[in-house]
Amino acid sequence: MKKRRVVIGVLGTVMDKRGKRANRLRKWRPTVALCQQPDLPVDRLELLHQPQDRGMAEQLTEDIRLLSPHTTVRPCPVTIADPWDFEEVYAAFLDFATRYKFDTENEEYLVHITTGTHVAQICWFLLTEARYLPASLIQTGPASRDAPEEAVPVGRYSIIDLDLSRYATLTSRFQREQQESVSFLKAGIDTRNATFNALIDQIERVALRSTAPVLLTGPTGAGKSFLANRIYQLKQSRHQLTGRLVAVNCATLRGDNAMSTLFGHVKGAFTGAATARAGLLREADGGVLFLDEIAELGLDEQAMLLKAIEEKTFFPFGSDKEVRSDFQLIAGTHRDMRQWVAEGRFREDLFARINMWSFALPGLAQRREDIAPNVEYELQRFAAEAQSQVRFDKEARERYLRFADSPQALWRGNFRELGSSVARMATLADQGRITLALVEEEIARLQANWQTATLSVAMELDLFDQRQLETVLEVCRRSASLSEAGRELFAVSRMKKVNPNDADRLRKYLARFGLSWESLHPGS
Repeated sequence: MKKRRVVIGVLGTVMDKRGKRANRLRKWRPTVALCQQPDLPVDRLELLHQPQDRGMAEQLTEDIRLLSPHTTVRPCPVTIADPWDFEEVYAAFLDFATRYKFDTENEEYLVHITTGTHVAQICWFLLTEARYLPASLIQTGPASRDAPEEAVPVGRYSIIDLDLSRYATLTSRFQREQQESVSFLKAGIDTRNATFNALIDQIERVALRSTAPVLLTGPTGAGKSFLANRIYQLKQSRHQLTGRLVAVNCATLRGDNAMSTLFGHVKGAFTGAATARAGLLREADGGVLFLDEIAELGLDEQAMLLKAIEEKTFFPFGSDKEVRSDFQLIAGTHRDMRQWVAEGRFREDLFARINMWSFALPGLAQRREDIAPNVEYELQRFAAEAQSQVRFDKEARERYLRFADSPQALWRGNFRELGSSVARMATLADQGRITLALVEEEIARLQANWQTATLSVAMELDLFDQRQLETVLEVCRRSASLSEAGRELFAVSRMKKVNPNDADRLRKYLARFGLSWESLHPGS
């Protein structure tokens, strides 16, 4: 289906006013000429104008209806006190763009930059470049001097790109817009961790400037799925996507089911395939595919995924006909990917492809200062979902935050576990009040959940060995990977070794006590 062509532009109070009475139809007027291009029919014109220029806008609308009957003109009054004021013009155009209901599936958009002040032209460009307007720029101009008389009113046009980098006076405005995007990625949570804030700032810039794969690493519950969803929403708000977000946990995919789920299958491809299936990669066309726990994919699926990322084409399971899907990949994992590659569990070429933009999300142990704002966020989220106000008593809040920030709080499930803890207290709160008694009950529940076999093991050890084991376990619990924990624990001795293998050394130490890395990180 052919898309409708929509042009957005401003009334030119000088150039669009040329000619008097019937003589005006023989003059070149940019806005009217735009709608007369034989090879560029305009289905709808969004004509911005000042309220005091309403009469001129109505006359122009009538002329376009006469000369281009298929074009619908929609006058849009916009109040701008000073058309040479950058901030005022930019704000007015931004308000228009954010309110406008774009339909990119059925319509294509052009922004006419010939009319209006130079400031208006610059603002149109900036908004289009930032994708507040999902459009291309178009410029019109008068016909050449030797053109026939009938061609004079029509003139000519060109789809253009402008370099306005020299206009750096709007830098501060763009910085404010960026901070709004960063805040969006953090769900408005006033995080205090400098490392995390810098990380989110970088993710924001990458998300809006690149379509390359993004790899999010970090422990279970660190917020990888949540961040992937926010990245999608941010890109969607800037009209960079036409498709939807498709998410899947690769740890749930095995055998034929993995191939079928990701790449689809044809009827009869395997036993039980009674009907054809499109697959998640095709469902993500034009949007984002989030593969959580990507390290758990089988090697066959990894090979097909690499082809799909690089060539945008793949073969559904059991089919000899290629299909196409253009999506952006966001991958998540809690594994040490370099170790996974070294062990032959993950393809090196695929890792190199998805590792272009890699961001390691810190766990709760590395963001203790962010516990308080996240508690408030989780409380507000619960209240919004439950449609009821819930609050802490002052003493109860202080007690909970002291415990949450203490070494006794293990937070193995990171922010996911913190959210569950707040939700439990909010659910049990009578009259919307979380009391000290509720907090003490929740603390006891958390401590009971964190009890492991390590205690009984430790009781059978000498005090020296107990303290050593406690230190090792503490480092393991706050580390994102086995290798990271090994590097910290063996930082001195490893320097004396030619080929240090800290991860293997640590794994063997834990095995002496019947422990494993996985047992210390439930869900991994």
